Amino acid sequence: MASNNQTTQITEDSTNDLFQRYDALSVDDKLALLYYIYEAMGGSITPAAPEAADPELAEPLIKELYDLSKDEQLEAMRSVARGEHSDISERYGALSANNQLLVWYGWAEAMGKQIVDMPSDYEAEGDVSKILSDIKGMEFQSQISLLREAATQMGFTSVTAPPPLAETGITNSL
Repeated sequence: MASNNQTTQITEDSTNDLFQRYDALSVDDKLALLYYIYEAMGGSITPAAPEAADPELAEPLIKELYDLSKDEQLEAMRSVARGEHSDISERYGALSANNQLLVWYGWAEAMGKQIVDMPSDYEAEGDVSKILSDIKGMEFQSQISLLREAATQMGFTSVTAPPPLAETGITNSL
């Protein structure tokens, strides 16, 4: 399966360690954690890069879930989180990191309204609440770096980055 998995853009060891703990969670725990993060700090996430996100690209994907059944909505979000080859996961994978963050923000905002809500009997299997607490204690830029990394590791794409200059010894030209 080709997905957005790539080398990390996180530069701080503590942020990378926290991302590794997040990455080890089950798909449902990752979805729950994203929901909790956006519930706790969503208002500050989207304005972080107001010029960088393009709502015209993200909103159709956000709203596409509205027309699906609750089970289909959950499965679509799981598909994106797993990086599976599906229409919605592929369209998500084609977005920029900031637009991917905007998609998750939009889905979190719509949960319980147009999108399936968090199950009332949900119980985290991993250390979701500890990771959430640790994220809340981070500096804002580190929070955004971690969320951007999480967002870009999701979705399906068959596009691969060119090998680094150090590997090839040549540069790409126009």
